[in-house]
Amino acid sequence: MSEIILDTKLVGSIEGTFFVPSYQRGYRWGRDEVIRLLDDVCSNGTDSYCLQPVAVRKKGDSYELIDGQQRLTTLYLIYRFMHNESGGFFDEPKFSLTYETREKSEEFLSEMDLSKKEDNIDFWFICSAYETIQEWFAQKEKRSVLTNINKYFDENVRVIWYEVGEAEDAAALFERLNIGKIPLTSAELVKAMFLSRDSGGGMSRERQEEISLQWDSIERELHSEPLWAFLTNDGAEDCQTRIDLVLNIIAQTPAGTREKYHTFFVFDELRKTKPLSDIWNQVQHTFLILKDWYENHELYHKIGYLIASRALSLQEIYSMSLGRKKSDFIKELDAQIKDSIEIGCNYAELSYERRGDYDRISRLLLLFNVESVRQLEEKTHRFPFDRYKESGAWSLEHIHAQQSEGMRKQEEWKEWLRLHIRSLAALSGQEALIGRMKECLDRPRLERREFETLCREASEALSAPGSAGYLHSISNLALLNTSDNAALNNSAFDVKRNKIIEMDMAGRYIPFCTKKVFLKYYTPSEENQLHFWGQADRAAYVRAINAVLKNYLTESISAGW
Repeated sequence: MSEIILDTKLVGSIEGTFFVPSYQRGYRWGRDEVIRLLDDVCSNGTDSYCLQPVAVRKKGDSYELIDGQQRLTTLYLIYRFMHNESGGFFDEPKFSLTYETREKSEEFLSEMDLSKKEDNIDFWFICSAYETIQEWFAQKEKRSVLTNINKYFDENVRVIWYEVGEAEDAAALFERLNIGKIPLTSAELVKAMFLSRDSGGGMSRERQEEISLQWDSIERELHSEPLWAFLTNDGAEDCQTRIDLVLNIIAQTPAGTREKYHTFFVFDELRKTKPLSDIWNQVQHTFLILKDWYENHELYHKIGYLIASRALSLQEIYSMSLGRKKSDFIKELDAQIKDSIEIGCNYAELSYERRGDYDRISRLLLLFNVESVRQLEEKTHRFPFDRYKESGAWSLEHIHAQQSEGMRKQEEWKEWLRLHIRSLAALSGQEALIGRMKECLDRPRLERREFETLCREASEALSAPGSAGYLHSISNLALLNTSDNAALNNSAFDVKRNKIIEMDMAGRYIPFCTKKVFLKYYTPSEENQLHFWGQADRAAYVRAINAVLKNYLTESISAGW
């Protein structure tokens, strides 16, 4: 890495001869790629704009072009067109391309004789790209656009210049960047900026080696899954290296930005005004702030909830923390948490069946789980964001279900009957119903109408009086990941309770409060009915939610169940 020279060059300042070695294919950009480049340059106007990297190796008086042949050739063709179209007013390209195995291509590029298009496949692609450039300019006000594009190339459009030392295995680097489809990332370029032999930061070799070790240490610590899950929601898909997360925070890189190298470009601007050592200290300081949040019991749970619920992004939380004392930061976090569950009505009126309400209930129950763990007197317990997130999509599940929605297959119907026979057997007076259910299980085929009748009767037998009116309210909902089991989703409380216990014994992750619900933790013993989820259970559950979330619920929301 110390043999790398990293810089950004204005397109108009690219000079010299670029040698295209035999391990590279010929020019193959099509119409879409050429138009996209021209459209991006034109629409970006006078704003700074950075093209993807051009990777080269110094070779005597020329450069071996390792990566970027397609972009550089297209820029050459645009310059060639602007020179020809302006009658020589605009300069010819300041750089040239030579080829190890395509000797005629160099001469063809300088002449641009379109009549030779059919002579070989390389000429055909080059001519097609040139014709696309002609068509693109023809659709514009040609003279003004020619002037603008030339000006943008001179003043606004840059390439990331990635120059490796002469000892570098150029063919191996080409294979990594092209055949392996592993492009240079912003993080890799930022690291090269610190360790480049031409960094301009006045850093000694020893200081660069120290930064390299510290960089690797941060990357290694971010591979701790509990830490990573606390900071992110979507795994590592958006970060080819995990230190990208820290760099993106400093660069304030917008989520989903189309500018692939936005983060590097920000760091490249920073080094023009700050010593590289100071920039690296900022990287370390930012990481240590994130690590401190993770290790602080209160901050871990409050920030973890805001990220997991998608109420705020890590970038927004970090920006919110700047310039604030820890006590003021915590107050702002509390305000954001309160806003995240602000619904303007009694949450007992929210319904599972309304999409907007579904999301609000989900967020509120997630907060209930997180806060229940945070408020434990024993501070060694932490809500496991890693297990919560690795378990996949969480859904609201009815604590007690009275419907057969989503069950359309014979095996689902029979599984539902099998699950409920055991619970009915614990009740008196259900022998006849159990007998009919067993008889149906012995048949090769069960009719839908017959199953629905049995389902209704069994659900009624296993339901506490008055349950139907509260089926879709928060008092009958919990977070549970059982989306792959339709029979269980539609089961009565006692069946789900037995299954939850089995899952817990097998080591499956069950959210803290969901487990308490099915163990009847919230219900006073004098009102406890083991096999049912009734009015006393619902009231106790809501009282627990009110108690745990009292600092976040407004009076109008928490009042009255």
